Amino acid sequence: MRHESGTQVDTGAASGPGIRTIVDRGRFAGAVTPWEDAAWRAAALHWAERAIGEHGLRETGPREARIRPWSVLIRFRTGRGARDAVWFKASAPAAAFEAALGQALAEWTPCHVMTPLAVDADRGWILFPDGGPLFRNALDDGAAGPDDWTVALGQYARMQRALTPHAERMTRLGVPGARTADLPGIFDRLVEDHPTLAPDTRRALLERRPRLLDWCAELDTYAISDTLDHSDLHDGQILAPAPGRYTFFDWGDAAVAHPFTSLLVPARAVHEQYGPEAMARARDAYLEPWAEQGTPMPALRRAATLAVRLGALSRAVSWGRLFPGSPADDCHEASAAWLDELFTAPDLP
Repeated sequence: MRHESGTQVDTGAASGPGIRTIVDRGRFAGAVTPWEDAAWRAAALHWAERAIGEHGLRETGPREARIRPWSVLIRFRTGRGARDAVWFKASAPAAAFEAALGQALAEWTPCHVMTPLAVDADRGWILFPDGGPLFRNALDDGAAGPDDWTVALGQYARMQRALTPHAERMTRLGVPGARTADLPGIFDRLVEDHPTLAPDTRRALLERRPRLLDWCAELDTYAISDTLDHSDLHDGQILAPAPGRYTFFDWGDAAVAHPFTSLLVPARAVHEQYGPEAMARARDAYLEPWAEQGTPMPALRRAATLAVRLGALSRAVSWGRLFPGSPADDCHEASAAWLDELFTAPDLP
């Protein structure tokens, strides 16, 4: 899930008689998604309605649809409370693996994720319960701070370690690969196929390619197994259902990759909000579960520095996971910016 602003809201009876739907398109009024297809919309809503009923719930309306170029997300109210809701999600084709992955994660690491209420892996549909308040809300309210980031990142690292034996299974589920050995090829395809790069920019990126090869070769020397990388682990992708407990969701940008690439987004967030010392504590809290394997902390910190830089490639790729036909100018710009940051962003302090 990406950040956006400038919400535009419209209402309609797209969900059928008697239930109003509030449609939020954010700043993507021109997005082309399956939601605009009446047959798809009817099938998706019927599937969700049936699953809701099978779990003994009933709708109390209205529905809220969040339409973006990369997903259709619908909130179904199931009671009067703020948390009485279930959520339907359909991801763009390049991220449709998220439904099957969500089901598998609930089997492999149930304490770290939400358990879906229903999954249609063939169509890339998933229905899941409300998972509690966002970590972001606790941070914004002052109820949480940098120390809570250290707890959340430590739990996330333990989840990644537990998922290491399932890396090949995740690949078979369709989760894209961004293993360290894959990154030069990913870089080459991004630079060659990117629709908005100017010739001078393309040439400058290719001239820097030897540095990328050196970073990949060095990172491989630390022999840390690939696992699931969320790729966009910001505070709006983490739930805080209970004190000291966090769950992780929204896997549409995920990849099978070096685990430490996951630090890119949260390390920057902590550094920007709380400063370098807080960032260093959060980073080390994340690395501690990996130190249990016997790798010295200085080596892990160096590996994290390399992986965070290389994580820019997964971020650049993820901006291309859109519904076909959606205007993509903003997404192309974001992808190009991440390509630039691969070489220009400062190292972790």
